[in-house]
Amino acid sequence: MTHILSTDKNRVDRDWLWTELSTNVYWAKWRTRADVEAQLENAWRVVGAYDARTGAMVGYARAFSDGVALAYLADVYVHESARGQSLGKAIVREMIDAGPGARFRWMLHTGDAHGLYKQFGFIEPDARYLERAEVR
Repeated sequence: MTHILSTDKNRVDRDWLWTELSTNVYWAKWRTRADVEAQLENAWRVVGAYDARTGAMVGYARAFSDGVALAYLADVYVHESARGQSLGKAIVREMIDAGPGARFRWMLHTGDAHGLYKQFGFIEPDARYLERAEVR
């Protein structure tokens, strides 16, 4: 394996995370640095992916949860230099199947990665699911 996964929040390269989320993804460009820092600090769980040779951060995901039954998967990201190596799958697997939320109901939003998440049992919500859109 050329990558190491870690759930240690203290290992997250905050400068790298801020740069990637603020410039390279469609879903987070509106966030301020303070927003990203607060989301990291308040995350129930994070998974960081690191290059095994250099230790450089190359992937990330975070989740928030009630710690009992529900969790929300957010900010799943793999740097372009590490794509095509199933690292996104490894990050999601570590987050939802290998951790304390393995039996939880998981939720997420995505505009382009449906195929990845279907591999982990994510499906479109049923008629019981309601959502209030964000207000900015």
